[in-house]
Amino acid sequence: MIHAPTAPLAAPPFVFIGERLWLDFINTDDVRRGTRVDVLRDFEQLIRWLEATAVLDGERAGGIRRRAQQQPAGATASLADARRIRAALRALAERGAQTVDVRLNALGEINRVLGRSAGTRRVEQRGDGSFVRSFVPVGDAFAGLMIPVVESAADALVTGELARVRRCADVRCLHVFFDSTKNGRRRWCDMSTCGNRAKAARHRRRLSDSALEARSA
Repeated sequence: MIHAPTAPLAAPPFVFIGERLWLDFINTDDVRRGTRVDVLRDFEQLIRWLEATAVLDGERAGGIRRRAQQQPAGATASLADARRIRAALRALAERGAQTVDVRLNALGEINRVLGRSAGTRRVEQRGDGSFVRSFVPVGDAFAGLMIPVVESAADALVTGELARVRRCADVRCLHVFFDSTKNGRRRWCDMSTCGNRAKAARHRRRLSDSALEARSA
């Protein structure tokens, strides 16, 4: 059952290290403490994520929550569709630069979602004075939720950014990101987590090698 929140929302367990909306969406399929976790565990979490990324403002999010209470089957179907889109976009992020079939499959998903794009596009001002693009669908409240996400992925195809999309070099991590470094050699999604773990592992190996050399001397 989907419940509308009655108290201020706690800080959501989301990570935003992808540098692109579509990559941050992929990263909602995550690994936490060695266990694979779907951060979008229910429709409410999907709406919270869209709020956290400013795709939805509070007013629209509230309206969609009310619609979800009235049409729970529609909300469930919308969440399933979001996960389907995420799977196609993950394949695009991880293998799309090398594999034509993966790009074509993702393109089909992108165009399928963009085909729902009956609505109004606007530029709105945030509370902090900055500006953000928004899309307000006409008709089905659920239909346009993923349009900004797939438009972000479409931008990666159109502008040729796909070659700069990386998966974290830590094999235990699922995070993907856009490599905006000048030399294009960024390896870790976040130096404070995966990068530090790699540094610590290298340090342990050096100590172990030194100890072996000392014993064999």
